[in-house]
Amino acid sequence: MTMTHTQKDWHPAEIICALRKRGTTLAAVSREAGLSSSTLANTLSRA
Repeated sequence: MTMTHTQKDWHPAEIICALRKRGTTLAAVSREAGLSSSTLANTLSRA
């Protein structure tokens, strides 16, 4: 018997909410990664 595991993608609003719960923002995470502050926000809006 084979079990199939499917993982649900997160909605962009869920990602932003999870970051805010941790006390950070997309812009802050982008800057910490050495990226422009808008890079991660752009990826969510184009996904």
